[in-house]
Amino acid sequence: MGPAKTIQAAAIEKAVNGDRDAQSWLYGQYGKAMFNVCIRMTGNHTHAEDILQEAFMLAFKKLPQLRDPDSFGGWLRRIVVNECIRHGKNNFAWNEWSEEQIDTMAEQSVEWWSSVSLEVLHREIKKLPEGCRQVFVLYAMEDYSHRNIASDLGISESTSKSQYHRARQLLRERINIQIAIHG
Repeated sequence: MGPAKTIQAAAIEKAVNGDRDAQSWLYGQYGKAMFNVCIRMTGNHTHAEDILQEAFMLAFKKLPQLRDPDSFGGWLRRIVVNECIRHGKNNFAWNEWSEEQIDTMAEQSVEWWSSVSLEVLHREIKKLPEGCRQVFVLYAMEDYSHRNIASDLGISESTSKSQYHRARQLLRERINIQIAIHG
């Protein structure tokens, strides 16, 4: 890396050389946002903390591979998402749905959650079954395609689509119940 031009670039340069203060600074800058990715994908506070720690350790180990310090946030996010995916692969099984079931659910796909508060939506996402939650977060929040999700998770594209639609269906049902109870 050339001469540091920003505080972040300087911190990354020092972190590459094992400087704990620089690593701590980077963690302070990105830890909360990356934890939010982990908690959305796992739905479990303890797992999210463990994955976050593993992801940062991996990132600091791979830091010499980072070519552009300005892309650190996106580069780190990819590591975090990959660690969440790795965790998920080891902790649950996928359910296949037929194309007919997927098509039926797709017909009902009005973006109904746009009027729901983010707090309620976030809370209900964390309660989704593991497979549904991972696919939903990757597709709806991390902007992955079903093809990329299928490749990363080692599932078929139709399984990715079915898990996404199942997640939407569960969210709609659960949020409608919340609205009926609490208004």
